[in-house]
This record gives sequence, structure tokens and C-alpha cells, in this order.
Amino acid sequence: MVKQGDSAGTSGSSATLQFSVDRGSPVPLYFQLAQQLEAAIEQGKLAPGSLLGNEIELAGRLGLSRPTVRQAIQSLVDKGLLVRRRGVGTQVVHSQVKRPLELSSLYDDLEAAGQQPATRVLHYAVEPATATVAAALGVPEGSDVLFVERLRLAHGEPMAHLRNHLPSGLLTLGSAELERTGLYRLLRGAGITLHSARQTVGARAATAEEAAQLAEPQGAPLLTMERTTFDDTGRAIEFGSHVYRASRYAFEFQLLVRP
Repeated sequence: MVKQGDSAGTSGSSATLQFSVDRGSPVPLYFQLAQQLEAAIEQGKLAPGSLLGNEIELAGRLGLSRPTVRQAIQSLVDKGLLVRRRGVGTQVVHSQVKRPLELSSLYDDLEAAGQQPATRVLHYAVEPATATVAAALGVPEGSDVLFVERLRLAHGEPMAHLRNHLPSGLLTLGSAELERTGLYRLLRGAGITLHSARQTVGARAATAEEAAQLAEPQGAPLLTMERTTFDDTGRAIEFGSHVYRASRYAFEFQLLVRP
């Protein structure tokens, strides 16, 4: 890494990666390195838990000065992608999942991002609809609805606590199916066309129970989302009330200028 196009390898969890810098570029060297490290983490080429070594080892391996490597690492530490561990070195942590605000499932989004999604079903039962659930699904209050409570994980780490209510009889499924794949995928597999949704995004502090479930300290910031999903006939087929770890999760918006 001493000339344009020079490169050096560093070991990820399953591959040897090549990083290169262009000394003739106006882009700072630390930023070039940070961008390549971030891309490798986001793409799963540097798996969570991978060790990069300390700054002296990295600087020698990559042919860069120690302050340059330190600045690159610090920028990713600040983003929550790397962590410095005394006696261990610089270690990759899970990248933040950025989810577009569109009608998609968390399971599909995690899978598309290479995040190895998994599901733990916490509760599965037919229950009487509360006033809030009844209003969202357009059913009488007290009528039977299916309630599913799940913990969604990525790379074995908790990401979100999901609570979903569906009209009774809409789907014939059990906990095993929900642990194998996503709810929206099961709905589509049952011939239900997901057409549109009404969604609200917010934020609040984690309760003690949520903190324990999501491996966060009590009071940590959580992103919240409530969504009512409709099929192509206009029927409400699902009401979801979810919380996400703000440290690991973000919603992305695309904004257009009004003509």
C-alpha cells in the first residue's frame, strides 16, 4: 500500500481480503481504508468476531502510518462497526441493518443483507382482540385473532422484538414454520397478495423486559414500528407492533422534491 494500486491482505472469517489506497487521490488515506473496511463488514466478508489485530500490526501489514490506521479504525468504532478490546485487538462487531421503508419483511431484508436471520417464537396463541387490534384489523373487539410474538436474530444476536396479530383462520401454521422463515413469506406462500400498508415509526426507551430480550441496557433507545398490512382486496391481514435495537438498526427514507 505504498503506491497507487498497491494492496495488502487481511484475514476475515472465511476469506483473505485485499485493500488498496490511491496516494494520488484527494480522498484522505484513512477514509479510503475506512470505506473498504466498512464495505467488507457490510457485505459479510469480515464476519462479526473477526480480529483485525492492533494498530501497529495493521499499519505494518497495510503499509500505512499508524495515525492513518488509527483514524480509519476510530471512524468505524464511532459507527459501531468495530470495537477495541484490550489484550485482543480490533474486532468486528455486527453492522447496522439499514431497512428501506417499503412493504418488506425484516426476515427478507436481513437475508438479502447476508445477516443470517433466525427466529425464536416466544408466544403463539389465539386470543380475543383488544380494541387497538380490532380497530387495526377491522374485526369486532373480543373476536378471535392469532397472536404471534417473536424474537428476530441476526448472526445469533437479537435484533428485534416482533408482535403480530392476524385474523383468525387466515393462515394454518405453527411455531415451527415461523421459526424457519418470515411471516410475509408464509403469507405469500398461502396465496395472499401483499398490496399496501399503513405504518408509523417512532422511538422510545427500552423497558427492563425488552432490554433483557434485546441484550441492551434498560432505557436504551429503541426504534418502534406499527404497521397494518392489506391484501389486494383491501382486507387487513396483519397488524404488527415491533421494536428494534437502535444501535443495530435504522430505517432509510428516500425523499423527493415536491414539484
